[in-house]
Amino acid sequence: MSLNTHRWWRDAVIYQVYVRSFLDSTGDGIGDLAGVRAGLPYLKKLGVDGIWLSPFYPSPQHDHGYDVADYCGVDPLFGDLAGFDLLMTDARRLGVKVLLDIVPNHCSHEHPWFREALSAPPGGAARSRFHFADGRGPDGSEPPNNWHAMFGGPAWSRVTEADGSSGQWYLHMFTPEQPDLNWRSTEVAAYFDQVLRFWLDRGVDGFRIDVAAGLFKHPGLPDSPDPEADARTRDSVNPLAWNQPEVHQVWRHWRTLCEEYTSHDGRDRLLVGEVSVPTAREHAKYVRPDELHQAFFFDLLSAPWNADAFRKVISEAMQDIAGTGSTVTWVLNNHDQVRTVTRYGDCGTEGGGLGTARARAAALLMLSLPGAAYIYQGEELGLPEVVDLPDDVLTDPIFRRTGSRARIRDGCRVPLPWSGHASPFGFTPGAESAKPWLPQPAYFAEYATERALADTQSFWHLYRNGLQLRQGLPQLGEGTLRWLETPPGVLAFVRGDGLVCAVNFTTAPTPSPVSGAPILSSGPCTADVLPGSTAAWWISDRTHP
Repeated sequence: MSLNTHRWWRDAVIYQVYVRSFLDSTGDGIGDLAGVRAGLPYLKKLGVDGIWLSPFYPSPQHDHGYDVADYCGVDPLFGDLAGFDLLMTDARRLGVKVLLDIVPNHCSHEHPWFREALSAPPGGAARSRFHFADGRGPDGSEPPNNWHAMFGGPAWSRVTEADGSSGQWYLHMFTPEQPDLNWRSTEVAAYFDQVLRFWLDRGVDGFRIDVAAGLFKHPGLPDSPDPEADARTRDSVNPLAWNQPEVHQVWRHWRTLCEEYTSHDGRDRLLVGEVSVPTAREHAKYVRPDELHQAFFFDLLSAPWNADAFRKVISEAMQDIAGTGSTVTWVLNNHDQVRTVTRYGDCGTEGGGLGTARARAAALLMLSLPGAAYIYQGEELGLPEVVDLPDDVLTDPIFRRTGSRARIRDGCRVPLPWSGHASPFGFTPGAESAKPWLPQPAYFAEYATERALADTQSFWHLYRNGLQLRQGLPQLGEGTLRWLETPPGVLAFVRGDGLVCAVNFTTAPTPSPVSGAPILSSGPCTADVLPGSTAAWWISDRTHP
């Protein structure tokens, strides 16, 4: 570990800020960069090492900023570049790293390049930056292949040519408003070099890369071998559209670009990828020493609440990913997933006891694992998923594309509650403010930040205490893990020199693996007994056999 102590990212804890739902400074009901800046002291107090900002670039907001119209600006919804620079200044003063969300797989249909492509003739250079193709059938009225979009429906839309005729089709693996860029075009690669440099020159500490296993498509654009599987919304199962070998060339180049900046001032710049691939072994290819520094390991997030499942996922990650020389990047939640309290419980709208206990235990487990961890905003408050939003307020393009509420993401994006007993709960200022862009349920009053800070038994204090110990104990963060023998339904492991973490996945109490009271536990925990749905940490050189 001593060889990498200067590499802050290896065991960093990063807080994901979904900007439009974090804190509104202007009263328009939408969070903004000034709100993030105002919240920095709160995040510093929580104890995170850095923040990852969701896209705030100019965008028509068809997918809440993941449809980018200008990669080198700030949408007026969220502020301006001067406000971003002030945010960076405050973050540096507080010692908080800042990562930006970069979206290289696709852009907005309002991006100047795509507008140019629509006005260009078939085969023109402007269209080569995207995936334009002739349709099938005698009149070209059928899509070029059978691919489906991740958010529902076909992955192709037909354009009307400049002369008014029905023309070619363009590829969009998410929505028609998000045309996929063609990374076989040298112009695309050169453009993103400029984008990265623009933000690196403004002092950012790195980038979270959206759809990092995408970018390249099979050059022949053939039919998917399993079109039914490919139609499952949001599953990256089409091997012709994802995880093509050429994508690794991009990450090697971006790594070199970041290291160029590091060589000038000694500050590591981080590249962390959203990598959805079938196995930990395939995942490991993205974090080889000359590629991405990190890639989110989603298997822990998707594992059922089961000791054997968690042990298998953790063991595979330690073997295959940590074996590359990188560290595992653990996540339990993000802006695309059902919140942890709800996911782990059969608890109804507000989460309830079982989901809450399991989510607290999972948080301590994640913070004790070797490597880095990412926390989605509101998880430190124990927020549940809002599952009963009315149809007329839903904004997720999945709902618009499919007409189904299954797997929609609005429920985890409801604006945070900060104070008070009624909406907007301090999220947006002033009596004349607009309503929050998504309605907050009345029960959010119980989860408001001001209450969490005042209650020493709250989720917030559990995270805060775990982060403090993680920063102060050399056994935590980067390093090794050794499993202990445990009864069925219980996991326990040793970190470094005698720090033990144990998790009881059952609902019945079990003997603890260490004598004495723990230094931290996710729920009430007496000496020598680990209650059900509880995690705890001990420091000891003696463990029960």
